[in-house]
Amino acid sequence: MNQDELKRVAAERSVEFVQDHTIVGLGTGSTVMHMVRALAKRVKDENLDIIGVATSSRTRKQAEELGITMKGIDEVDHVDLTIDGADEVDKNFQGIKGGGAAHAFEKIVATSSTHNLWIVDESKLVDRIGGFPLPLEVIPYGSTKVFQRLENEDLHPKFRKDDQGQNIITHSGNYIIDLHLGLINHPHLLANWLSEQVGILEHGLFLDTVDTIVVGTAEGPKVLYSHSI
Repeated sequence: MNQDELKRVAAERSVEFVQDHTIVGLGTGSTVMHMVRALAKRVKDENLDIIGVATSSRTRKQAEELGITMKGIDEVDHVDLTIDGADEVDKNFQGIKGGGAAHAFEKIVATSSTHNLWIVDESKLVDRIGGFPLPLEVIPYGSTKVFQRLENEDLHPKFRKDDQGQNIITHSGNYIIDLHLGLINHPHLLANWLSEQVGILEHGLFLDTVDTIVVGTAEGPKVLYSHSI
């Protein structure tokens, strides 16, 4: 099975966790696209009464086109379950997200959710996170100063650029700086430090957030629960 097939396997298994009469957070990314299609099929086949809350405009557009009723995060009082992808996750269920530049919205929805479930292919599982560049969403004003501060801390920052060499712009009109760390030995300490830095809107460390992970493997989907790790 190729990587996309592994993503699809995990995504299709994940929608089995969605219950009738619930509000479901829908993440962002290529794995989530498979999940939204699978969820829309369940909604149609089983006449499920659910409301979706998207973490990006592209996810909302896909879900609405497939017939899922959608609302904004400020239009609901809670989210029962959010299903999202992850760029990297370790054995302690600590993860990095933001490869799609949507991690600020994703974190808002995740922290509003009773439960969080991640869908990944097995290549995303690591012993310790940090190999995937850690995304930061930064305000454009003073972003060079933020960059210099990160450089001074030896955090190996790089502005994320598009194919034309222009800064990637988030939904909120901000820039992305990726930290090329290689390994993060103390993710909680780093998360706290980043949260204190003026100019950084949000970082891509998702710590103590997820309780269930569905992994796409060549042998089929494997479900991991945080209490068993």
